[in-house]
Amino acid sequence: MSSAWLLPEHIADVLPAQAWRIEDLRRSLLDRSRSCGFELVIPPLLEHLDSLLSGTGHELDLRTFKLVDQLSGRTLGLRADTTPQAARIDAHLLNREGVTRLCYCGPVLHTRPSGLGSREPLQFGAEIFGHAGLEADLEVQDLALDALQSASIEGLVIDLADARLVRGVLAGLPIDAEQLQLVVAALSNKDAAAVESLVEGLPQATRDSLRCLLGLYGGEEVLEQARRELPQRALITAALDDLQWLATHLKSDHPGVKLGFDLSDMSGYAYYSGTRFAIYGSGSSEALARGGRYDEVGAVFGRRRPAVGFSLDLKLLAEHAANPPRASAVRAPWGEDLKLRAAVRSLREAGETVLCVLPGHEHEGQEFDCDRELVAIDEQWVLRVL
Repeated sequence: MSSAWLLPEHIADVLPAQAWRIEDLRRSLLDRSRSCGFELVIPPLLEHLDSLLSGTGHELDLRTFKLVDQLSGRTLGLRADTTPQAARIDAHLLNREGVTRLCYCGPVLHTRPSGLGSREPLQFGAEIFGHAGLEADLEVQDLALDALQSASIEGLVIDLADARLVRGVLAGLPIDAEQLQLVVAALSNKDAAAVESLVEGLPQATRDSLRCLLGLYGGEEVLEQARRELPQRALITAALDDLQWLATHLKSDHPGVKLGFDLSDMSGYAYYSGTRFAIYGSGSSEALARGGRYDEVGAVFGRRRPAVGFSLDLKLLAEHAANPPRASAVRAPWGEDLKLRAAVRSLREAGETVLCVLPGHEHEGQEFDCDRELVAIDEQWVLRVL
């Protein structure tokens, strides 16, 4: 019999110090998003499963907890990603004709962890609906990089890719959905043997192109290599041109960020429709932020709107963010003296943290760094440095 206080695997409490770090990051990211014109939405944690999974592919279905609604008898899902909900809000509740910028921050639940991470990420995300141009892609990438830089993440690297490359290579070929999914997974895992086996019956030129994709990762030279070695098709050329345009602007706007390309990384292939990106930090083997263009996400809600965005896990970000200095605080005695109580209230209203020591606990250690104390001098309560 397990102990009642043990939590499920990959589910954990967040204790005070880390919780404050996460909350500070949340406020910072929401304020930054607001300064860029993003509007905050708070979708529900659960909704009807068919709405929650619409247009998201098989992978999200496997990661979604499901339960039966005792009121309607319908199957509900606990959200594993907030983007489909944002698309639903854009399509049905806001229903605007022009550009809509939405941001959100809340928990999501996964049936299985990603790597060694939590099954309950705290997802922050930002989405732009209604603009098909690269300007929106760049705005989202700028916001994602600014968010990580504001958290003092060092050694930032942004890897760019594009879902249209594989589509361009395989265009017109008789390949079923299951085989395509396996090919995409093998490409993302850089599994050359699996790729060779899966495409054995395809034309030699296609096999050569897929083999080439496996080696297309590195700096900007990758784009020139791709132009030389991949088929000269409109979809492929458009993808490479878009990646070059984004690279030029990112280098100019974020000179301290390393730029890379991984053209065989097709993670989320069924989801993305164009450019996509992942951002890493120094010492992080797992992407701290991911995003890209997914123009099909709103189609199932009756509005096929251009869409681009990104998301990140604030819990993971807090683990890699620089440790902020501990906030100073004021130590004060507890008492009924009206002047004392007024002094404590005045300090708190001025933004100070004032820790009143309760009777009988005068010698206990405190979690806050109290560098001053409130003392009575000549019947006045004043601050004294400890």
